[in-house]
Amino acid sequence: MTSNLIKFDDQNKVFHLHNKQISYLLSIEDGGTLSHLYFGGAVKNYNNQLKYPRLDRGFSGNLPESLDRTFSRDSLPKEYSSAGEMDFHTPATIVRNPDGSNALFLAYKSYKIEDGKPDLKGLPHSWTKEDDEAQTLIVTLEDKVSKLEYDLLYTIYRDRPVIVRSVQVHNHGEEAVYLEKVASMQMDYVDKDFEVITLPGAHANERRVQRENIGQGIKVFSSHRGTSSHQMNPFMALVDHDTNEFMGEAYGFALAYSGNHKFEVERDQFGQIHVNTGINDYNFKWKLNPNEEFQTPEVLMVYSDQGLNKMSQAFHSLIHERIMRSKFKDQIRPVLVNNWEATYFDFNEDKLKTIVDKAKKLGLEMFVLDDGWFGHRDDDNSSLGDWKVYKKKFPNGLGHFADYVHEQGLKFGLWFEPEMISYESNLYKEHPDYLMHVPGRKPCPSRNQYVLELGRKEVRDNIFEQMVKILDSKKIDYIKWDMNRSLSDIYESDLPADQQGEAYHRYVLGYYDLLNKLVTRYPDILFEGCSGGGGRFDVGQAYYTPQIWASDNTDAIERLKIQYGTSFVYPQSMMTSHVSVSPNEQNGRITPFNTRGAVAMWGDLGYELDLTKMSDEESDQVVKQVTEYKKIREVTQFGTLYRLKASASNQCAWMMVDSNKNEAVVTVVNVMAHAQPYCTKTKLAGLDPDKRYKNLETDEVFGGDELMHLGFYDPIERGDFKAKMYHFKAIN
Repeated sequence: MTSNLIKFDDQNKVFHLHNKQISYLLSIEDGGTLSHLYFGGAVKNYNNQLKYPRLDRGFSGNLPESLDRTFSRDSLPKEYSSAGEMDFHTPATIVRNPDGSNALFLAYKSYKIEDGKPDLKGLPHSWTKEDDEAQTLIVTLEDKVSKLEYDLLYTIYRDRPVIVRSVQVHNHGEEAVYLEKVASMQMDYVDKDFEVITLPGAHANERRVQRENIGQGIKVFSSHRGTSSHQMNPFMALVDHDTNEFMGEAYGFALAYSGNHKFEVERDQFGQIHVNTGINDYNFKWKLNPNEEFQTPEVLMVYSDQGLNKMSQAFHSLIHERIMRSKFKDQIRPVLVNNWEATYFDFNEDKLKTIVDKAKKLGLEMFVLDDGWFGHRDDDNSSLGDWKVYKKKFPNGLGHFADYVHEQGLKFGLWFEPEMISYESNLYKEHPDYLMHVPGRKPCPSRNQYVLELGRKEVRDNIFEQMVKILDSKKIDYIKWDMNRSLSDIYESDLPADQQGEAYHRYVLGYYDLLNKLVTRYPDILFEGCSGGGGRFDVGQAYYTPQIWASDNTDAIERLKIQYGTSFVYPQSMMTSHVSVSPNEQNGRITPFNTRGAVAMWGDLGYELDLTKMSDEESDQVVKQVTEYKKIREVTQFGTLYRLKASASNQCAWMMVDSNKNEAVVTVVNVMAHAQPYCTKTKLAGLDPDKRYKNLETDEVFGGDELMHLGFYDPIERGDFKAKMYHFKAIN
């Protein structure tokens, strides 16, 4: 082996995955039971002190053909459990056998250790540049009766506090079985009184931080909307009660999957915590024929003993460096203007040109043409599925307008919604069977649109060929890929009745296949994900699109909480954020232009308004914002992020520091003003205590230790929703 990250103690039957930051320990116990021992800070050597106490537990079953009442799979912390083995926790997997039973007894069979990390066919996954940067343990469990084998995959990176897990199920039997649940991982904790953090929300109200106690019973955090959803992001963290941004233990779990997901947290009768994470078993039933296999999505598991910021930074680094593949992931993102809130469907080429002209004057770098350029689409009731230029709006063709944008020195972006179809479309007239629906039933509309059967190759090929005719022009620099409804009327017409439980997952696999073909064919196009804003903001999406529209809610104050929650997992370069009009069109709030810009600069800055209707003063402010942003965006997009003050309070503060700790950008937003305000301070983080930093606005110089330990007073201003940005550079 070129790596030495995984050891197996043959005498004690213990596997030790370790690097300088973390250790992960598991062992083979009685009955071939794979037992979980430890996940946390690094230990050099393990001396077998965590063998689970033997104790006769009432109503907890024992091993078959054993008289030992002190060993029970119902109490032992395990790596993976199944229904049918007398473990009464929520199982990680459920299998329906040919005889109708769900009996499954998984016991250790073998293991192997591989350098590097295997790819997952058809699914997004983490990867390695060189084999020696990671090592993978594959432990095989088997059920001897059904001849099912479960390969549990564990990858540890050399320099990251991360374990990546997934499961492969192989049917070596002679009959088909049905997988009714296959979690990607299970984790059991003993003597831990955690709180759980999740990121629930709604459309235009995504990824709000929710933190709660775990009492006895089962908590479920999930989506069965067909996507990862606005309502519950596929992330969860378990933290100590005193864990904050800078102190305490945190265990983070992020599922690399863009479909139905489920996180289960169970506190059992012994006070132990049991966790399952993976594809939601709602309406899931996968037929696994003999000699076939099923691969689950990956789970990224992060450990931090220095609070939530350290956990987030580990996620950010891994997602940016070993999930994203796009060449744009390391490139500065352009400042853009999107025409949606400026024109909605009411535009033509001449009207758009005035916005392009103004964008050029203001120093913007890209114009994005949103919904309404195709078919005969003057509202949202038609034309989805017809990806041909609307001649009434572009009589000279879309290429003519794209040429004009390029002649002004701007890049050109285009909106698509490839997964959808309208009744009023040529595609529906030609292929009504492409619309997902249950035979004999009328499908339910949402936003007066319907879903395509992306699980079918012929449907994907049709959309692909339509898009290719547009994109092969080489005049498109950017694509905004939208999806504006949840899935319903779930059915895939090329599947038999006993495989309709596969339709949800096959849709996601089809989506990945279509998207992967496009990003592979067009590596020079910057793809941005979107689903009514942040309805598909997940690790799986990052594998294909290096940035995602964070929310349709463009109000700066509500964006504080949305972006704060998003940053728990996802790097800021992945998050697009735009300045919009005031009063805001979603909630009517009046917010200073400076504050709207400061909040939008947390991510990839853009403008979502009619530039031609701005006052001279507002235009001057855009020039000022864009000029300043171009100076700092390498730091704000790619620097190390620290959340300094929580968005739930009256202040929200964050900062980014470059890798050499030579430059930092700090933003503080005060939400509500008071007649008798409290004096508040902001303390920085992540600086070099031995360096001196100049405030570029005031030329004041401070030590790094001063800025981190003493901080500075926040300005007291009259008026609500005030923001202040600071730009520090180290000096000799």
